Amino acid sequence: MSGLLAFRHLKNKGSQRLSLSWFSSSDFSSSEGVSDLSYGLCDWEELCCQDSYMIGFALLFGLLFLHSLPFATVNAEEVSGSKPAEVLNLVQGKWTRSSSWNTIPDPLNGESFIKVSEVDEKGIQPFVESLSKCPKHGLHNPFKAPERYLMLGDVTTKAAHKLSLPEVSDFFAKLIQRVSQRVMNRLLVRFLARSFAVPGNHLGQQSHGFRWPYGPVAIITPFNFPLEIPVLQLMGALYMGNKPLLKVDSKVCIVMEQMLRLLQDCGLPVEDVDFINSDGKTMNKILLEGKPRMTLFTGSSRVAEKLAVDLKGRIKLEDAGFNWKILGPDVQEEDYVAWVCDQDAYACSGQKCSAQSLLFMHENWGKSSLLNKLTSLAARRKLDDLTVGPVLTFTTDAMLDHMNKLLQIKGSKLLFGGEPLQNHSIPAIYGAIKPTAVFVPLEEILKEANYELVTKEIFGPFQEIIGNTVNGTTYAGLRARTTGAPQNHWFGPAGDPRGAGIGTPEAIKLVWSCHREIIYDVGPVPKCWTTPKPT
Repeated sequence: MSGLLAFRHLKNKGSQRLSLSWFSSSDFSSSEGVSDLSYGLCDWEELCCQDSYMIGFALLFGLLFLHSLPFATVNAEEVSGSKPAEVLNLVQGKWTRSSSWNTIPDPLNGESFIKVSEVDEKGIQPFVESLSKCPKHGLHNPFKAPERYLMLGDVTTKAAHKLSLPEVSDFFAKLIQRVSQRVMNRLLVRFLARSFAVPGNHLGQQSHGFRWPYGPVAIITPFNFPLEIPVLQLMGALYMGNKPLLKVDSKVCIVMEQMLRLLQDCGLPVEDVDFINSDGKTMNKILLEGKPRMTLFTGSSRVAEKLAVDLKGRIKLEDAGFNWKILGPDVQEEDYVAWVCDQDAYACSGQKCSAQSLLFMHENWGKSSLLNKLTSLAARRKLDDLTVGPVLTFTTDAMLDHMNKLLQIKGSKLLFGGEPLQNHSIPAIYGAIKPTAVFVPLEEILKEANYELVTKEIFGPFQEIIGNTVNGTTYAGLRARTTGAPQNHWFGPAGDPRGAGIGTPEAIKLVWSCHREIIYDVGPVPKCWTTPKPT
């Protein structure tokens, strides 16, 4: 569902202590296991793919209820067009307002109910200065301030403890343990910087490999995972010794603003992270002038390629995914396969980087009941129960225009959907269509005139089904799904040296540190040594 809709629904519930089970088929009202910090306790992506539009959105507006807590700065009962919530910037240890405010429309009635203080190009200097002040050896490394490894472990452990308290556990406990994952234990953070040694050629010589921070870094994350992606990448950057400048899409930046306040309340030094709200042009200028030594970008391929050139390759990318599912000749478990296909394509209104965009279907599946089952499952999704909701980056007209272009391809046909949602007040700046599927013959896709159109990613409840027929993370087998969660594995692209990862200690080390080799050669000099002939 739309996170903004989730907020309105939560307000209508009238309870300040809603269970997260409302967002998922799993019941997380219990705090059992809260103290076990060595692994993720909550299947984050499974939640995202069940009844919610992103648990991060639940956090986004669940946070608005927590005005009685010391870190919370908003009151959900009063958030409205007349009393909007405010999101500030953080730079050089101070929360600041700018002269420019961006307003976020309520998708149910269009009211501007969140105000985001956005920095323009004239106000970037404090952020540029903050990046330049951080040395390239980072805030800590294996030789400098190693006690900070423990400090950051303490911060995340305290955050988990606070979130286990009754007044906040329903909203945060399971969620924060999931997104901070396996490295929350205070003693495990230092192991991310584990070094190795190799014996030398003679006594006293030894080479050591260390994981070394970059120093000043930047993190840019999208709207659709407003908590998981920025928190995982932020904490990874901090653990490895970097000072990050974080920018989250303004539509959902209130999530990380509140999360940063929570982390600071748990002991994170306020000057360790800068947080900025701005448009893309302003952020691009900061990157060019501030020259962070590494930037993590999660978002569109077009912007990713531009940044790769602008930043001269100092970048790691998790760019847009156009995800395919292939159904081979063996038809089995039709009900289960249909359900997985429906979840992968339409849960969260299709607004996941891992959403299923293309379904390649062997002719044997075409003879089965699969398409009828997909049609029935899609028809269950309603705005009333928020199993389909607003699309934040495509308008209704844009999605229907794309569908009409596909239907002009020879042999294509509309399988289901293809209509706007009815009886709602979602503003025109958002999209609102029924879950939609268009059939396109495989032989037509291979034609040069059609390929670009068919493979255009529509970030919404839209997929193409292809008849007769080395990505990064590949799911294989009967229960494979494109929306598998990174709670127990690496998630990221392959085949590109710029590819970033998320979800594992290996991903943290790859993205947020580099290899530094130090060779010790301390002697002794052999007693029989004499000056050799020149070479």
